[in-house]
Amino acid sequence: MPKEKNNFFLGVFTDEDDVKAAAKGCNEADFTIYDVFSPYEVHGLDRAMGLGQSKITWVTFLCGLMGTTIALSGMSYANWWDWPLNIGGKAPLPLPAFIPVTFELTVLIGGVSTMLGLFALCRIFPGKKARLFHPRVTDDRFVVVIEIDEDFDEAKCREIFAKNNAEEMKQVDHDYAADPADAEASAEGGAA
Repeated sequence: MPKEKNNFFLGVFTDEDDVKAAAKGCNEADFTIYDVFSPYEVHGLDRAMGLGQSKITWVTFLCGLMGTTIALSGMSYANWWDWPLNIGGKAPLPLPAFIPVTFELTVLIGGVSTMLGLFALCRIFPGKKARLFHPRVTDDRFVVVIEIDEDFDEAKCREIFAKNNAEEMKQVDHDYAADPADAEASAEGGAA
């Protein structure tokens, strides 16, 4: 029997300090935070949500180390075994000459792998439709999305959101997605 999908409870905020405080309050109340959506990076929001260390740093480190290993071993093989040339008495392993290529390959493989790792960990792939929980979340609104499970206390959640100046609170189905056309209609009456 397939697992039943939980519904969500949304809180919409206009200020980044309010959304950070609301996320921290929800985390301390042991609510299951589905995600917090923001139009830009909010410093400290990940800690307020109770998230652990990102796996992307390990992807970058290990793939950068792989780039360093490939560069050094490839150049060492060519200079020492495959095509050894003794020009002007140079050493068989001239490490200072290897530095530029090693650096470039480390950065190239580390950077590309970071991007691919981010896409894989975030399940971002070509053709994936974006899911918006509020029509203005990419413009000027912040949205805290809480999963409604057996331990969810709506009154406590409403209290946390109200204490932190929530503009809007509502319960939505698990397959809810805001209509982007609503953003244009609500922005016409808003700030220019």
